Amino acid sequence: MMMTMHPQDQEFPLGICLTTLILLGSFVSVGGAALKLEAPADVGATVLNHSMSLVQRMEGLLAAGNGSDVTLRVHTINTDEVKVIQAHSLVLTMQSDVFEEMLLNRINGTVVLRETPDSAAVFDKFIRYLYCGDVSLRLDQAISLHKLASKYHVWGLQQGLTQYMTQHLSSDSPTGHVVGWYNYALQTGDTSLRDSCLQYLSWNLSSVLQSQEWGSISEDLLLSLLQRSDLILQSELELYEALEVWIDQNQPETKTVETALRAVRYGMIPPHYLFRLQKQSALMQKYYESIRDLLYLAFQFHSASPITLAKYFDVNCSIFTPRNYLSSSWGSPWIINNPTRDDRSFSFQTQLGPSGHDASKRVTWNSLFSPRWLPLSARSTYTEMGAMQPTRTDGGRPRIIVTPATSSADFAGVSFQKTVIVMARQQGKVVVRHVYNFHQSTEEAGDFLAGADLQRRASDYLIDSSLYLHVVIKPLYHTLLVARK
Repeated sequence: MMMTMHPQDQEFPLGICLTTLILLGSFVSVGGAALKLEAPADVGATVLNHSMSLVQRMEGLLAAGNGSDVTLRVHTINTDEVKVIQAHSLVLTMQSDVFEEMLLNRINGTVVLRETPDSAAVFDKFIRYLYCGDVSLRLDQAISLHKLASKYHVWGLQQGLTQYMTQHLSSDSPTGHVVGWYNYALQTGDTSLRDSCLQYLSWNLSSVLQSQEWGSISEDLLLSLLQRSDLILQSELELYEALEVWIDQNQPETKTVETALRAVRYGMIPPHYLFRLQKQSALMQKYYESIRDLLYLAFQFHSASPITLAKYFDVNCSIFTPRNYLSSSWGSPWIINNPTRDDRSFSFQTQLGPSGHDASKRVTWNSLFSPRWLPLSARSTYTEMGAMQPTRTDGGRPRIIVTPATSSADFAGVSFQKTVIVMARQQGKVVVRHVYNFHQSTEEAGDFLAGADLQRRASDYLIDSSLYLHVVIKPLYHTLLVARK
């Protein structure tokens, strides 16, 4: 007899009543695949749906073991613990071709299974899914159930768990779960889950840096994150200080520390902070010789004009490329209330460039938002400012234009990439929902707020009926001449 689960263990329901549909005749299992049987339409008929009561009877059948023709003995590896479940071969074989093969080759009415402790702990939940088509789980049970679904070829549950993990990356947990899910996805070759975890960590790095999860990041994941230009965080200094914490907690080999330190973009850290780090950072003092050339290059970068620097160095390398910094020097938040109502404008200032030479020079930016902007390809006429003014139409889509208020000779050798970060509330937490990169207008991105449906108050892109954006300006310097040898 299988023990029932306590209500406090059932937090997130997952799945539909697959077994109910099977038993009602809507599906038949062939070699583990579900084929739908089309029933003739009964025009004008009334449907009486008692599927929930059938699920309850199926759950009771499993709990009581009535009519059982197979006993599952689940041994927990490296322990004496054995869980005994009275099951029914018809249900098991319809849901899993692995069980089907096991039952064909059995000698008697008992099947012995060996599972790891984490899988054995949730095995009753797994079997219940085969009978009822749904499962309630906690964040820390997702991987264990996914392993069982993969092992026994229960593909519907496996896909549902992958979707569940993708949708619950922002859920709160005591020690974090995204890093564990990333490592599991890497181990199993689940590229979709791996990429979702990596994107979440990259886009919400500031909050990750402040969490317990930061210390659990593996060396490979750390180095992978440090190489990315799409990291969203307050500043490069914040990343360096978090790296100090990670190294202190994990005590990696010297080679790993040197590789990580050389991935920091010192050119994005203002000179006065670099001077302070040289005096106050024990980590930098210990590994100073390993990064001295990068610090020297950073100070040169901050002391010379971009045009002068570009004559001697390749300014397109990563040390001179900004990430998505949220500090006021690089952009501004923009909250748009009732975003479908009408066009909006917004102005803010940033420093001309990351170089200390340009830090005191300010650029004023004008942002224009239109909830129904006709794409350029569909316009028939243009005004004098047609490239900068949104053309509104009932059939258009949301767009943003970001342009400098004035031109300047200081812009020579500099181009500006704009990034619009869209925030959303997921599992009660405000996180990054999407990131769009463009040069002048989000029309270049093509998919700006596609499918957002801003008319719906419950849109996943809205927080309390408002659109929460953060506009980031990323100045990029150009190499003007071949660097002298």
